[in-house]
Amino acid sequence: MSFNLAFYFPLISVIVLLLIPYAGAKVGLEALFGIIIPYLAFGVFFVGVINRIVTWARTPVPYRIPTTCGQNKTLPWIKRTIRDKFENPDSMPYVVGRMFMEVFLFRSLFRNMRTELKAWKQYPEGGKLIYWSSKWLWIGALAFHYSLMVILLRHLRFFMEQTPFVLDLLERLDGFFILYAPTIFMSGFILLAALVYLLLRRIFDVKIRYISLAADYFPLFLIMGISLTGLLMRYIYRVDMVAVKELTLGLATFRPIVPEGIGAIFYMHLFLVSVLFVYFPFSKLMHLPGVFFSMTRNMAGNNRWERHENPWEYDPQHFTYMDQENMYRKQMKKAGIPLEKDIEE
Repeated sequence: MSFNLAFYFPLISVIVLLLIPYAGAKVGLEALFGIIIPYLAFGVFFVGVINRIVTWARTPVPYRIPTTCGQNKTLPWIKRTIRDKFENPDSMPYVVGRMFMEVFLFRSLFRNMRTELKAWKQYPEGGKLIYWSSKWLWIGALAFHYSLMVILLRHLRFFMEQTPFVLDLLERLDGFFILYAPTIFMSGFILLAALVYLLLRRIFDVKIRYISLAADYFPLFLIMGISLTGLLMRYIYRVDMVAVKELTLGLATFRPIVPEGIGAIFYMHLFLVSVLFVYFPFSKLMHLPGVFFSMTRNMAGNNRWERHENPWEYDPQHFTYMDQENMYRKQMKKAGIPLEKDIEE
């Protein structure tokens, strides 16, 4: 198994990104990594995401091109099951239902089929092409996204003076498996396990490794670095959480201060989060809002009974035979080709 620059460059980049705030915290640059960089990162994130969303929203899509895999609405005597109505929606309520399953249950990934050429005794010449379900990727993606969502929601308490009841309940459910103090939150370890699975899948699957780019490895290494620094900060290298909340509340209320006693590992964690914020609008991670603008999913398949016209279509300029003859009459006559209209003397 060999690796190329697409693997090593993101790995080395994340290691360098970890060393930058560590060195900065040692030389007294806490304000840079605790205030200035987070503000700049959030600004880039906000402007970049809004710009991408506005660009997508302003892009006209006049034709109906939804992905369908069920019986479309047609003649009254052709029956449609409730599954067909979601698989091939003919109205917005069913489109909303399909989008709900796509966003919260990863419907299209659940339906993902894998093809493989297997050697069979009864097919000695070239084997047999088989189709089988690939649910491990679906499980890994669900574990990654939901654990990340829980972690993000839990972190909201750092930006609030009083923790709402909903966040307190979520924290209790996430940390019900208590072995010792501090409480072990399942979401942190599930997130790391899901990241390791997604990385190993990209490494050991030859076909996926062949098409993988640096843009595929970098977010995995970056989020893995955020996860590892967060786990280390909570369970091994303890930091002053009171000082951390004082810093985050200052950032949220635009009255930033840098308390003393926050360890360098916190600034490493915060710096990687800032890098992720900057990277997000320009990467494949924009599929988070982008799924709502996917014309193959957010449209109803009503082409049979509604006409959809392209507003920027124009009348084509037809090039007739007489146009051709007018252009090449001399050459055609010289070549002996019969003419509809002879050359005027």
